[in-house]
Amino acid sequence: MNAALAALPDDVETLKVALLAARAEVAAALAEQSSNRALIAHLKLQIEKLNRDRFGPRSERTARLLNQMELQLEELETAATEDELAAETAAAKTTTVSGFTRARPARRPFPAHLPRERVVLPGPVACACCGGTRLSKLGEDTTESLETIPRTWKVIQHVREKFSCRDCERISQPPAPFHVIPRGWAGPNLLAMILFEKFGQHQPLNRQAERYGREGVPLSLSTLADLVGTCTAVLMPLFLRLEAHVMAAERLHGDDTTVPVLARGKTDIARLWTYVRDDRPFGGPAPPGTVFYYSRDRGGEHPQSHLDGYAGLLQADAYGGYGKLYESGRKPGPILEAACWAHARRKFFVLADIAGSARRAVQGKAPAVLSPICLEAVQRIDALFDIERDINGHTAEARQATRQALSAPLVADLHRWLGEQRGKLARGNDVARAIDYLLKRWTAFTRFLDDGRICLSNNAAERALRGIALGRKSWLFCGSDRGGRRAAVMYSLIVTAKMNDVDPQAWLADVLARIAEHPAKRLDDLLPSNWATSKASPVEQAA
Repeated sequence: MNAALAALPDDVETLKVALLAARAEVAAALAEQSSNRALIAHLKLQIEKLNRDRFGPRSERTARLLNQMELQLEELETAATEDELAAETAAAKTTTVSGFTRARPARRPFPAHLPRERVVLPGPVACACCGGTRLSKLGEDTTESLETIPRTWKVIQHVREKFSCRDCERISQPPAPFHVIPRGWAGPNLLAMILFEKFGQHQPLNRQAERYGREGVPLSLSTLADLVGTCTAVLMPLFLRLEAHVMAAERLHGDDTTVPVLARGKTDIARLWTYVRDDRPFGGPAPPGTVFYYSRDRGGEHPQSHLDGYAGLLQADAYGGYGKLYESGRKPGPILEAACWAHARRKFFVLADIAGSARRAVQGKAPAVLSPICLEAVQRIDALFDIERDINGHTAEARQATRQALSAPLVADLHRWLGEQRGKLARGNDVARAIDYLLKRWTAFTRFLDDGRICLSNNAAERALRGIALGRKSWLFCGSDRGGRRAAVMYSLIVTAKMNDVDPQAWLADVLARIAEHPAKRLDDLLPSNWATSKASPVEQAA
């Protein structure tokens, strides 16, 4: 230590230079360490995504795991950039330490459809070397920067000139432009934005009103509510056509989720039901669609009324309210039950969650009891899902043939094994309850072996409800039962647009601009699945 101190120079200026150099080296080391952490997190995320694409989700928490990894990567990338700038600043104060520069991937070109605005910088008028003025242009270099234009508001004035006939003195004038709202003033793009913000982005009207006010356009909450109510009524015929399309399916996915609704002095727990038509897994030509319904409670009469005129296949969970739908004497015909293997797997997975038990141990909590029976059950069910991934999108006949050849032996062996394990367990055991959930509904679970239209899981309905589950944190509750029914209509249209890879806001703007003059017999042309092929809208033409 004394030798190290003796080696230091006595000159203050030299010490300052050495201190700055040491600080620059430390900053560069920290920047490199942060960059390495961000790179490791990025590579882990890429590996997890590739494994998910190749093997499919290994558990129900895979999607949440990816979200957590992306959030962690965001934080590490931000920290690495801050440390890089700090290292450059420190290196600039010394001449002996070079700055640290992170290795970044090559930037992708900006999308070709974006408009380009050329800003030509004035060139030199004289040579910077000799001062000569005889300059000849050799070419140019272009540097592109991505920029956004803040949302702008404008008032469109429709001028209708009046003309008087010199012969009969009659006054002629073109008709006033159509507005969705009688005696209204809101254009279709504004209405579409309000609707999509409320039902697609889950932004309540009061928050929208505050934001519009800050932008210099004061719109009251009651005014926005009036716009939403009128648009919902205007779009109701489209919802009815969508409902007819969904209910004409050979197979439906059904599910429900909770929705808080405002009651006197409290909130009640209401329900939103969804029924999804998605024929893509078995190569069906019909476009996908979904309809939502609202109810104050979860009584079995609600799905019975929703499916009153339906006869076909229903994939759903084991909710008892569906029971009467499966009765043989039902009119217009019985509905065949197709159970969800993902629900059955989840009951075993909870008791075989090794990663979850390890996390509990790290947190100092008592580790969960892991069941080897449940672990093997999960592995056996996963083998069925592996087969399904390879036949997704094939015809119903091809799917049935593959299932009979590959899945049927696995299912038969699983049934035998479950029966053996069940005989070793007490009635109230958690593992026994998970096994009973499968065995008591074995016919519904194995129906997919004989019908290629049936999927192995009910994930299509759960995906349709995912946005509502996320939105509850924003809008907290429905204001009334009518508000719940109104939300169900709008959710149906917006989720269907997303399922058909259509921008919901652009579609709503086009429909609201065209629906008044659109022939009623061609109303199906305005559905999201047909919208892309219909003729260009007045909104697009005006743009």
